[in-house]
Amino acid sequence: MTDVYLGLGSNLGDRHTLLLAAIEQLVQRVGRLVRCSSFIETEPWGFVSEHPFLNAVALFRTTLSPRELLVITQAIERELGRKEKTTAVSVPSGTVPLPSYQDRPIDIDILLYGDEHIDEPDLKIPHPLMHDRDFVMRPLSELRSLLAAS
Repeated sequence: MTDVYLGLGSNLGDRHTLLLAAIEQLVQRVGRLVRCSSFIETEPWGFVSEHPFLNAVALFRTTLSPRELLVITQAIERELGRKEKTTAVSVPSGTVPLPSYQDRPIDIDILLYGDEHIDEPDLKIPHPLMHDRDFVMRPLSELRSLLAAS
């Protein structure tokens, strides 16, 4: 069994219900839910929107490989209404493409998978931007504090 931390977010529809539905699907298809942080409301990161996010971080124990986990989390996103994934924006030659973010009913990111370090085009663990995102670090810190206290 491997500990995996997943970041969850929603800024369209019934955000609370969508996060709970995502967690339920993850329990059924990924493994045992060890603990989940509080849900926090945050402003969109990386784009402008009038729709705030509801975010959380959940710790699961799984027997899935990182690749299997990615396939399942992306399937759950689609099943809960996500139409498109984040894509790179076209930029002039010689510059680094930047992600293009948009509103979404659900987002599930693999933040940490045990002690694994993976750097593939579509799978990067630890999540490369998590330390820049307060909406990840706040619930992750809360979750780790709760785990340390128990």
